[in-house]
Amino acid sequence: MDWIYTLLEQLNYGTITLLMLLESTVIPVPSELVVAPAAYRAAAGDMNVMLVILFATIGADFGASINYFVALYVGRPVIYKFANSKWGKMCLLSQKKVEKSERYFDNHGVMATLTGRLVPGIRHLISIPAGLARMNYWKFLLYTTIGAGAWHSVLAALGWYLHSAIGDVSDEELKAIIGQYNHYIIIGIVAIVVIIIAYYIIKGKMKKKEKE
Repeated sequence: MDWIYTLLEQLNYGTITLLMLLESTVIPVPSELVVAPAAYRAAAGDMNVMLVILFATIGADFGASINYFVALYVGRPVIYKFANSKWGKMCLLSQKKVEKSERYFDNHGVMATLTGRLVPGIRHLISIPAGLARMNYWKFLLYTTIGAGAWHSVLAALGWYLHSAIGDVSDEELKAIIGQYNHYIIIGIVAIVVIIIAYYIIKGKMKKKEKE
């Protein structure tokens, strides 16, 4: 995986797109170590933070689309076989993780493609059950774009804030600091997801009562 670390050390709009494409397939690329450092550099004047979010989201859309179409055309048995293979394990995959993403999709419906982009451990796999369920592609792409854009905006905000809070530091120091903040980001994102899901559940029940 040395080539991934090389790309992480040479962040530009092209490498951001490529790394987020990989992160949205099955390659274990941590998005917080891509978008947040890129936004940190944008705060220093080296890049544009809005373009960082844009290209990160474009990359996520491409990667998620790859997962979607692979799942759509090869089916569940092949997906499980790959997840249990040596290559799947190298990508930190397992059948259990794929099944977890499927349960999340089954429980939350098509909105799972939006909220799932914000959930750790689900984010890069939620496009697989969408493909298996033959979800409308354009709706899938819309929800993926919104979810990925929201996640990247949070990470970009963190990177921008860190530049004003800690000033200029080395790449290694920045990664360590981002790792410290990552726990709080996850808690905040999960809270947002819970609120969104609760909103749609309540909205659905209200519509059901109105029909009755």
